[in-house]
Amino acid sequence: MRQTKQLIAIIEREGDGYVALCPELDIASQGDTVEEARNNLVEALELFFETADPSEIEQRLHTEVFVTRLEVSIG
Repeated sequence: MRQTKQLIAIIEREGDGYVALCPELDIASQGDTVEEARNNLVEALELFFETADPSEIEQRLHTEVFVTRLEVSIG
């Protein structure tokens, strides 16, 4: 039986495309659109979970990741 896991994806424009990062596992992918970058990241994560040793998953998985907005003084 397949399990599902909810993970964070941070997607940002880079040049003419988009880069998608999963900070919990430090796995990234890219695409020409936001949706393509997202889908490629899902595929990369699924391949990682299919092939990685459980000890590698445990070692890489950050269970506490916080995404927030900061205000900083400039100049």
